[in-house]
Amino acid sequence: MHPSSTPHIAIVGAGIGGLAAAIALGRVGIDVSVHEQARAFARVGAGVQMLPNACHALRGLGLLERLETAGFQPFSHLNRAWDSGEVVRELPMPPTLYGAPFLCLHRATLHQALAEAVPAGRIHLNRRLAGIESAGARHRLVFADGTRTEADAVIGADGVHSVTRALLFGPDAPLHKGRIAYRAVFPAARIEGPGIRPSRTKWWGTDRHIVIYYTDAARSEVYLVTSVPEPGDFITAESWSAAGDVAELRAAFAGFHPEVRAVLDACPACHKWAILEREPMPRWGEGAITLLGDACHPMTPYMAQGAATSIEDAVILARCLDGAADLPAALARYAATRQPRTARIQGISSANTWMHGGTDDPGWLYGYDAWSVPLAA
Repeated sequence: MHPSSTPHIAIVGAGIGGLAAAIALGRVGIDVSVHEQARAFARVGAGVQMLPNACHALRGLGLLERLETAGFQPFSHLNRAWDSGEVVRELPMPPTLYGAPFLCLHRATLHQALAEAVPAGRIHLNRRLAGIESAGARHRLVFADGTRTEADAVIGADGVHSVTRALLFGPDAPLHKGRIAYRAVFPAARIEGPGIRPSRTKWWGTDRHIVIYYTDAARSEVYLVTSVPEPGDFITAESWSAAGDVAELRAAFAGFHPEVRAVLDACPACHKWAILEREPMPRWGEGAITLLGDACHPMTPYMAQGAATSIEDAVILARCLDGAADLPAALARYAATRQPRTARIQGISSANTWMHGGTDDPGWLYGYDAWSVPLAA
């Protein structure tokens, strides 16, 4: 391809990573289309943490100011003992520490900001990928409803159960290591007493934990998410809508600190899903087809880096494709740049040891700026 021509890139999946990729690619002059299997975007009941590395990426996408206004900025990354409340480790998080803020948001707030930054007509809903037919330098995407579209390159940003990955490398199953998560979002006014502290707090138990934080600047909404062992065979598809049992949730944290129990007593309903992950993949793509986000590096939520690393992916992808004459080479460079970092995060997150005591410097994680880090040779 001549560098003066404009490639068309099809993105499969309109989640956080797919939308971020569409914005980033558009900012370097690349024509994109986004194909999403859902019929409509729903307000998913979940929180999301945008730590400074994610906010560096969002700043370059032109979205940080909007999200700073909407989101909650925690005083610190706070880790406490499950029963006594003793501080295990606390990292104050002023915006000056790593050159960008730490934001806690409702996931829908982030998703809406991303979706609205994609030019009109670029997002196509109700398109479930069924196949990819490649002929030379062109790729035809075939969808379940019979719709077809062609592109010069394809980015699979379609989640932990990625169809794009299965088409490239064959079907497989993510790892389920016997842990499930409960989550809930509800009005902070329901909590009796002084409420929660102005930090993002993780309460560490012996075999389980719970993370609690506000999701908006007004501190009107609280989010909680847990990790607990599941004795049964609770394995779901990647669903954010499976209902959980609040009584079961409360029982799982019955011995925890009174601050935790006050939050759980106020919780009116919850969802429950299996925590799924994968070992690092040796290859993310073939030719001009590659993967992004959970499609290639799904990880546990224990470091709050799933959404963040997908946004980082989007930025590096755009930098590698900017002015590239050889799309396969540019996509290989993108994967080579990202794989060492995402594999490192996957491993630490799986072990669930991050910020649990110790004095390790988190600068390598939070100080990363995808707009300026060196690209692979």
